Amino acid sequence: MQQTQLGTSDLNVSKICLGTMTFGEQNTEADAHSQLDYALERGINFIDTAEMYPVMPRAETQGATERYIGSWLKKTGARSKVVLATKAAGPNANISWVRGGKQNFDAANLRAAVDTSLQRLQTDHIDLYQLHWPSRNVPIFGASAFNPKLERASVAIEETLAALGELIKEGKIGAIGVSNESCWGVNEFVKQSEMQGLPRIATIQNLYNLTARHYETSLLDETCFRENVSLLAYSPLAFGQLTAKYHDNPKAHGRLTLFPPTWSPRYLRPQVLEAVAQYAKLARDHGITPTQLALAWCYSRWFVASTIIGATTLAQLKENIDAYSLQLPPEVLAQVDAIHARIPNPGQ
Repeated sequence: MQQTQLGTSDLNVSKICLGTMTFGEQNTEADAHSQLDYALERGINFIDTAEMYPVMPRAETQGATERYIGSWLKKTGARSKVVLATKAAGPNANISWVRGGKQNFDAANLRAAVDTSLQRLQTDHIDLYQLHWPSRNVPIFGASAFNPKLERASVAIEETLAALGELIKEGKIGAIGVSNESCWGVNEFVKQSEMQGLPRIATIQNLYNLTARHYETSLLDETCFRENVSLLAYSPLAFGQLTAKYHDNPKAHGRLTLFPPTWSPRYLRPQVLEAVAQYAKLARDHGITPTQLALAWCYSRWFVASTIIGATTLAQLKENIDAYSLQLPPEVLAQVDAIHARIPNPGQ
């Protein structure tokens, strides 16, 4: 498994990252340990989680994902073999149980978030600590346009960087990153770190898949290239839509049928369903599965440092990892772009 350096940090990670947000909801602790064992065997040294997980978020299960990873680390003694990433939740009234519903990126909140994550993960340091979504008003999670009427009080980026800097000095966290960020946000984080002598972000974890290629057109690709901020692409299978399992059977078992439609409405849009049908046909016409097409395409993008994959079974995990060795021919890549031109970013 090829590795890559994350931004200006000293972290070298596998080109595939094991996402874990199903641990504790769709996956048991034993399932989680099996996936972690298998990923490590296949050369994956990068694990991503979050204090909010599993999804969908519930007070009864919050933190279970980190606890499952922590029990695996304790059982296997594999801490030195993995790069461990987690995320702090930003403001969201719908997850009022996280840090008493006052979650944000001020010093007190970040310290509380880091300390509780360290306890659950049963480790004394987090290699990559990320801000799950911005403190300020930003269009994310299916919102496609900035709306100034939604402005809210937020923690200044320089204040957040200063707080993270203290946690770095204490050895609790290493590199830092953002998630669900905009071009302006990345530039502001970099600017403030340079102006104030504060820690520099190494990564951005943003949505990227065949139905959501906004990263390419929002100037984020150029910004991150020039500022050396590495993209960690999440949801490469669009909540399972790009496997075509729901296309083949609308009642297929998965989060789009297990959870209420309000959880991920963007992946249920008619344009997404049409795009999925076309990508699935393209894949099958060339003798590969829709999953292989979606992942091999994502793995091949020059600006994707590591792709975060998730699975609920070992068979799914194997197929996801195996797709890394698949090289898509130029004619398939051209047809992918042709579909995208006809149905641009329906899942953004």
